[in-house]
Amino acid sequence: MSGTGSARDGEAAEVVIVMGVAGTGKTTVGALLAEAMGVPYAEADAFHPPANVAKMTAGTPLDDADREPWLDAIGGWAREREGVGGVVSCSALKRAYRDRLRAAAPHVFFLHLTGDRTLIAQRMERRRDHFMPPSLLDSQFATLEPLQSDERGAAVSVRVGPDTVTERALAVLRGGRAAPVRP
Repeated sequence: MSGTGSARDGEAAEVVIVMGVAGTGKTTVGALLAEAMGVPYAEADAFHPPANVAKMTAGTPLDDADREPWLDAIGGWAREREGVGGVVSCSALKRAYRDRLRAAAPHVFFLHLTGDRTLIAQRMERRRDHFMPPSLLDSQFATLEPLQSDERGAAVSVRVGPDTVTERALAVLRGGRAAPVRP
């Protein structure tokens, strides 16, 4: 987790949860977005208890019970940032997970990073020193429930580079759009 500031002058004090399957660039885009907004960034992986990391490192997908304390910790961070802004990454693959996060922080904005399986698999193969093995990608896509029309957020394709993804996300946030946006 980094930064302690609040939104820059003229920027909305949004709390943004950057979501998507592993390998979509949540950490990269999240850090860029937080910097552009002048708010702190928190990495979802830092909220995982050691047992979750060990399970994923071993190639075993987490179940819903494993995710509950992790989601609650992220939701708590988001709640503390309401009104002053912040960006946190979190896969938030299921609607139920996003509902749990919204229960803690009702006004969060979900930025769903999207990409096809082939592109994401290529990205994961190039990653080094990350506990999430590419073998879990299929379980991520199987679990994914994209944003629904009644959820506050936007979807942005990661086929473009992280700077362009960040620019698109900022445009949506500045425009106050609350419905999912397809690239």
